[in-house]
Amino acid sequence: MSKITPDHLARHAYVYVRQSSPDQLLHNHESRRRQYGLADRARQLGWAEVVVIDDDLGRSGGGIARPGFERLLGAICEGRVGIVLAIEASRLARNGRDWHTLLEFCGLVGCLLADEDGVYDAKLPNDRLLLGMKGTMSEMELSILRQRSLEALRQKARRGELFLTVAVGYIKTHHDRIAMDPDLRVREALGLVFRKFAEFQSIRQVHLWLRQERIRLPAVERTAEGPRIVWKLPVYNTLHHLLTNPIYGGAYAFGRTGSRVSVQDGRKRVVRGFRRTQAEWEVLIPDHHEGYISWAEFGRNQALIADNANSKGMMARGSVRRGDALLAGLLRCGHCGRRLHVAYSGTDGYCVRYDCRGAHLNHGTERCISFGGLRVDAAVAEEALRFLAPLGIEAALRAIDAREADGSETRRQAELALAQACYEAELARRQYDAVDPDYRLVAAELERRWNDRLVEVHRLEERVAALRTGQTAALTAEERARLMALGADVAALWHHPGATAETRKRILRTVIAEIVAKVVDDTIELVIHWQGGDHTHLSVPKNRSGKHRWRTDADTGDLIRALARQQPDRGIAAILNRAGKRTGKGNTWTEARVRSFRNAHGIAVYREGEMTERGEVTLEQAADRLKVSTMTVLRLIAGGTIQASQACKGAPWAILEAQLSGLEPLRPSVRRPVTDDPDQQTFDFQ
Repeated sequence: MSKITPDHLARHAYVYVRQSSPDQLLHNHESRRRQYGLADRARQLGWAEVVVIDDDLGRSGGGIARPGFERLLGAICEGRVGIVLAIEASRLARNGRDWHTLLEFCGLVGCLLADEDGVYDAKLPNDRLLLGMKGTMSEMELSILRQRSLEALRQKARRGELFLTVAVGYIKTHHDRIAMDPDLRVREALGLVFRKFAEFQSIRQVHLWLRQERIRLPAVERTAEGPRIVWKLPVYNTLHHLLTNPIYGGAYAFGRTGSRVSVQDGRKRVVRGFRRTQAEWEVLIPDHHEGYISWAEFGRNQALIADNANSKGMMARGSVRRGDALLAGLLRCGHCGRRLHVAYSGTDGYCVRYDCRGAHLNHGTERCISFGGLRVDAAVAEEALRFLAPLGIEAALRAIDAREADGSETRRQAELALAQACYEAELARRQYDAVDPDYRLVAAELERRWNDRLVEVHRLEERVAALRTGQTAALTAEERARLMALGADVAALWHHPGATAETRKRILRTVIAEIVAKVVDDTIELVIHWQGGDHTHLSVPKNRSGKHRWRTDADTGDLIRALARQQPDRGIAAILNRAGKRTGKGNTWTEARVRSFRNAHGIAVYREGEMTERGEVTLEQAADRLKVSTMTVLRLIAGGTIQASQACKGAPWAILEAQLSGLEPLRPSVRRPVTDDPDQQTFDFQ
């Protein structure tokens, strides 16, 4: 008895076509032809209307989203499908969920299923049992094949022989071995990246230097003829990949990335490329092949890159950033263990302060500790210089070598690029010479390529000539002696105007691993953990209120207090400037600055008549009372007849009025005749 009824023939026949991967689409053409051929079989069975669904070509049937399969289920539920044809059950589904959902819907609406072996009705128990077994076997087949393939890959990887791709800078020598690229330019370009990272200790700084010097790095480009090397200006991700790939440290690694599986909208979603930590790698074989750096140096680079990560938690100290705070990223709170933050204040950001506010930001609790950075920076720098002093001469010698080799790296890369461009131009010339000149279809293209290579050669020749012209001259004997003198005096080198804050920070990070800080009463207790493992304890007194680097001298402050009882602010500023006094920042005094100082220190402003209330008179007032000149009063003060006080030279004299009551008006004796010359004037000197 036939399972196909007129009701089935009145509906459409659906042919479901699927292949699991893009690779099968490229190479397994016969399988796809067999699936499309099912449309002819549907017509042989009696269906006139046949619909082919091939939306899922190149998609796996293991549970991920398949729009074609969803479209098929929708048509079945609407009752438009009389039969579904596929060459086997694995084409319809590779997991139990999709397969049994399809069987359930087909049984409900009376839709048939067909493969190359026969036609099945999902409502019949025997057919449903057979279809269920086929689906189970299809799912088990996929699991077994996947497990077998993955285990074979892991077994080969454990021997260090699995190479799906080869990183730039290496080539395959055998099917299971790799070696450094024989191209000298490739090797030296990659070696330059690692040398510059050891110098700058920052991926970003290496990136900026390479872009500034216009140095190109090799990259692998996949073409139909196979992989080939192209040269490009680097991007940050390229350098990060080079510096974090263990293959350049001479190690073989497998399983550095993994995948995560989640369920979204009822479907399995696989996220691949999730990076694992080094402890989670499946295979790691150090000293597997020749590396561009040693494995130990690779490990140090990874630790440095992790430490340079900014905003990556309280355990990373971050990279060297702008600002005057020398210990940014090195300080850790000895009370709660969090890394200390840096705060800048002032109009120019010169005031540095370290505070522990991680708990306040994350949990809303009180701030832990806070202290000024001026004294702490100075104390730690002095301690570091004490240890670095014996190495000053060696550092000076290395600086001389670096000075003499300045620019050689850039020039070397340009020369290698020129050599390669010359070879490519010569190769293009030989190709042009080998073709028949009358065959213009080919000769024109080869001529264009030759001209392009010649233009590139000319550009590189100009660049190399410019680099050779601008290369730094050798150090003179005087410059060498000056540099050696600076090496002998590390402190002078540290405070040299040419030494930037970034340079000082890098020096401190080279020798200091971490500093643990505690605040005990009025003292900051520091424990310096050096890179070698030693520890040093320091005690630094905390800043008291008003004690900062811009504080005005105490003598100047006392002078302002005294003058404020005799002069208004404008007069005080004039006297201070004549006396050579300066503000805490080294500026001259103005009326506004005197007023600001008074307000900050609680000094009252001068009131008119204040000296009279105290019974004091000025020099001029005393001269008028005694009917003498000011010079006579000065002589009386010098002789001790009158007691007077003066805050500083040029300041007003303060004379007690009571002393003048016992003195009769004095008239100065005329020692020389007064002439009748109207231009003759009398000068009063103080």
